[in-house]
Amino acid sequence: MIDLYFWPTPNGHKITIFLEEAGLDYQFKPVNISTGDQFKPEFLAFSPNNRMPAIIDNAPADGGEPISVFESGAILVYLAEKTGKFLPSDVRGRKTVLEWLFWQVGGLGPMAGQNHHFVQYAPERIPYAMERYVKETGRLYGVMDKRLADNEFLGGADLSIADMASYPWIVPHERQQQDLDNFPNLKRWFNAIKERPAVVRAYEKGQAVNPNRTPTVNEDSKKILFGQSADTVKR
Repeated sequence: MIDLYFWPTPNGHKITIFLEEAGLDYQFKPVNISTGDQFKPEFLAFSPNNRMPAIIDNAPADGGEPISVFESGAILVYLAEKTGKFLPSDVRGRKTVLEWLFWQVGGLGPMAGQNHHFVQYAPERIPYAMERYVKETGRLYGVMDKRLADNEFLGGADLSIADMASYPWIVPHERQQQDLDNFPNLKRWFNAIKERPAVVRAYEKGQAVNPNRTPTVNEDSKKILFGQSADTVKR
């Protein structure tokens, strides 16, 4: 059984997609980031960056004590190695999937996140910042589109953890001011993944964690989500 510390955000959905695709047993441990659950001492004990998702594997492969993992990319690699799924075992295939996984966690996620922040949530509209991140998001979409012109999935012929990491960050493409019609290969990939039964289940179950569909970002939560500093960590 996997304990999944989760809130329905793109990074959270990366993990639900894997768990559903792999058929692993898991249970949600909601971390309402809009109210500050991520700062609770019991959560910080194994997720020191005060971010979700995180997991606790109560039945690790070595048969020992439960293992905790934080950071979505690390979780995906851990689960792939645990199950032997969605990460090739051959050196070349593994290399390619990890390239695209790290491309997502180091590029697509952070840049799209800044896009969200400056376009939707910043207290003042800063045209330079908005244009900067909308354009960079579009550039990254273009990188994906070019890759997918000759490959069914980011890692090649088969679904992998690279696709699971990237898909949730394309879901809000309209909010990111991106038109998928401009990226036909990406659009084909996006629609194919969207229709997978495991992905449908992942989103349905994940959204049920926030049954009232309360927005994660509102005027009250902005102080929690965007007001952190080094002093926050030292408390």
